[in-house]
Amino acid sequence: MAAEEGAMSPTRMLAEGHLRVATGGGAPADGGIAVRHLPHHHPAKKDGVGGKTEQHNHEDVDSLPSQELKKLANGNNKVPGTLDDYKRLVVPIVEEYFSTGDVELAASELRGLGSDQFQHYFVKKLISMAMDRHDKEKEMASVLLSSLYADLLSSYMISEGFMMLLESIEDLTVDIPDAVDVLAVFIARAVVDEILPPVFLARARALLPEFSKGIQVLQVAEKSYLSAPHHAELVERKWGGSTRFTVEEAKKRIQDILREYIESGDIDEAFRCIRELSLPFFHHEVVKRALTLGMESISSQPLILKFLKEAAAGCLISSNQISKGFSRLAESVDDLTLDIPSAKDLFDKLVSTAISEGWLDASFSKSAVSEEEMQNTSAEKVKRFKEESGHIIHEYFLSDDVPELIRSLEELSAPEYNPIFLKKLVTLAMDRKNREKEMASVLLSSLSLELFSADDIMKGFIMLLQSAEDTALDIVDAPSELALFLARAVIDEVLIPLNLDEISSRLRPNSSGSQTVQMARALLSARHSGERILRCWGGGTGWAVEDAKDKITKLLEEFNTGGDLGEACRCIRDLGMPFFNHEVVKKALVTAMEKQNDASILALLQECFGEGLITINQMTKGFTRVKDGLDDLVLDIPNAQEKFGAYVELATGRGWLLPTFASIP
Repeated sequence: MAAEEGAMSPTRMLAEGHLRVATGGGAPADGGIAVRHLPHHHPAKKDGVGGKTEQHNHEDVDSLPSQELKKLANGNNKVPGTLDDYKRLVVPIVEEYFSTGDVELAASELRGLGSDQFQHYFVKKLISMAMDRHDKEKEMASVLLSSLYADLLSSYMISEGFMMLLESIEDLTVDIPDAVDVLAVFIARAVVDEILPPVFLARARALLPEFSKGIQVLQVAEKSYLSAPHHAELVERKWGGSTRFTVEEAKKRIQDILREYIESGDIDEAFRCIRELSLPFFHHEVVKRALTLGMESISSQPLILKFLKEAAAGCLISSNQISKGFSRLAESVDDLTLDIPSAKDLFDKLVSTAISEGWLDASFSKSAVSEEEMQNTSAEKVKRFKEESGHIIHEYFLSDDVPELIRSLEELSAPEYNPIFLKKLVTLAMDRKNREKEMASVLLSSLSLELFSADDIMKGFIMLLQSAEDTALDIVDAPSELALFLARAVIDEVLIPLNLDEISSRLRPNSSGSQTVQMARALLSARHSGERILRCWGGGTGWAVEDAKDKITKLLEEFNTGGDLGEACRCIRDLGMPFFNHEVVKKALVTAMEKQNDASILALLQECFGEGLITINQMTKGFTRVKDGLDDLVLDIPNAQEKFGAYVELATGRGWLLPTFASIP
């Protein structure tokens, strides 16, 4: 995905704690620990596309508005106003990190630079500098990226940084002969450390020239490292390895500390142990586990609340980490009810107490409406609706029959649950191939015209974004996929750009959902974003828009000559670009205007509509595009206005268009 001006802000800031990385290839200095992100063995997605929708080279950007930042405690108040300034300032940060191994200092200085839209460049610079050094620095670079992941560097920025490296590998090989292999190891290591989704390889491959060195890098990473037996151990020891905690080990230590605190009541000892972990970016786990323990044992709640309140007051746990811990528990509270029947009530009381005591932001309780809050009837009805919706969606993925799905959904007679249907549709599509993702987007376009209101669609996306972190546990690249669905909805005019602002305002700040909305904005602001996003799942055709237009023109010409409806429909279907069928409609209408006998062309549109090949949404777009170009058409076709009016009347009568189309200015 391309990095754009105004791209995602850092999602979390590192709190206190002193994290060091060993500079001599051994264990971390001063007992510091860096968390290694281990795979959860989710099924890998093989059908992702374009990890970078559009390469927008920030090196061409002359200037961006500088950001007002508070002067940091270490006296660093340099704020770059341009990319050139940023480049100049990040080099000494990387150099100093390679000398000291101090992750916290590097994070503090990077945070002080601000300029969030340039952070992908930091990733590129860090790795490119490490590539030309010893194994020690290569290992340190991987550790730093893993440590800053999610708190200061998002997955989106890391992916963009690696994409820039792949695109510049030709230049890197001039100075670094083994650059292809070294960068392949960095990519494999990032995948093993779970800071880069496995689907990145497929997406990057789709965007790079076929015989480029970037493709070679991806092939080496996949075949020599990620496909090798015991590849995780192989990759981690490639540069000497480390003695870092795994995520599971860190969770176990946190659990032990909290249980010992509940037994002893010694809060100072508990704080000392948390500090010794030196994992400020993982403190949300402390919050989540503490709250869970408090819900499991009512008698321990006073101790837990005291622990969290004083940890927040003493800045041991930052406000961001407090909010994130509550958010993570909120998203899994339904699962907790299996073991703790009153989990939801207990959690609500904990939230209320935390807000009233001032250590949890009051905005937490104002988050967007959840499924439960949408329920006006029994939970059993919602459960049945979800089950029925699942069956309908699965059938749609098999049949590709939009009208049948709409009929089935209408038969459920539960319009109040339309947002739940949208959430179910997108969630199921994200875990399938590109074909189903494309079908889901096409269906949303049809539903937005016939059944769903704009509010339904916004609520559905809000529900998806609220549960983005949980979804990511099962779907490796859920945030990126959701961003594509959001951007595609805007391109398809299912949503308008302003809807993204409203959606964002109803999400918790710095949440995974907020990041995803920002990612969607970045996709939409890229050059040629419309074409790129329309083709993000494009049926695997790989055709450029101009190629598709040419094929549509030729098939219409052949139809005019031969008049074979079945063959014409087959050719349209074979294009594999249902999202681009409005071009078929537009060219067909213009062709009909130009011909004396327009009956055959109109018969083709009727056949396509009757088969469900061209949806109402695509018909409407096609007619709208012709309507917008009528002033130009009348120069060549004097009676174009009159003919178009007749076509609209015919289309409305046959159900191709909604009756309201004629009244649209």
